[in-house]
Amino acid sequence: MRPRPLDARRYRRGLAELAGRDADLARVLDDLGPPPMWDREPGFQTLVHIILEQQVSLASARACLDKILALVGELTPERLLTLDDAELRSCGFSRQKAAYARGLASAIEGDEIDLDSLAGLPDDEVRRRLMTLRGVGRWTADIYLLMALGRPDVWPVGDLALVSAAQRVKGLEAPPDGEAFRRLGDAWRPWRSVAARLLWHRYLADREATRSG
Repeated sequence: MRPRPLDARRYRRGLAELAGRDADLARVLDDLGPPPMWDREPGFQTLVHIILEQQVSLASARACLDKILALVGELTPERLLTLDDAELRSCGFSRQKAAYARGLASAIEGDEIDLDSLAGLPDDEVRRRLMTLRGVGRWTADIYLLMALGRPDVWPVGDLALVSAAQRVKGLEAPPDGEAFRRLGDAWRPWRSVAARLLWHRYLADREATRSG
């Protein structure tokens, strides 16, 4: 069964339920206010953007995306496939990420995957289809589910910012490993996507305070 995407009303409900169940998340909400939804338009450009975000800063990935948009305007599979290696490198694509983006574009052009159809599928089926693509692992699929498809209960295991924020918010001596991080998320079902946004909110606020201090 496909969960309903988050909208503003359900997002507020999720925040309220989490704050009522978890005093640590309630403190984040009290200190910082509600986090943005950080939603993105579903489709090819957003999936390329998430691929660019793999293992680099958000600012670096955004700069790379902005350069390719300046080059081609709207980023479509057809337009990306017209770019050669030098043009993609000039935008900041590594050789590996250029191959991933081209593979995604070719899969869409060849009708191997239909990104528009993913909105009607359950989370696990969306993951399965996306992860058939080279360069799309669990984290990339989960971020697409969470931000582009608005699914309410996605928990991106392996997200370093979330791990760091979870350690801070929960007062842990060490960053939670994969299994501990999964168990932590289980306590926040069926609003794990909302909990993730609260933790990102804490992480970004802490990072900004460090820069300003």
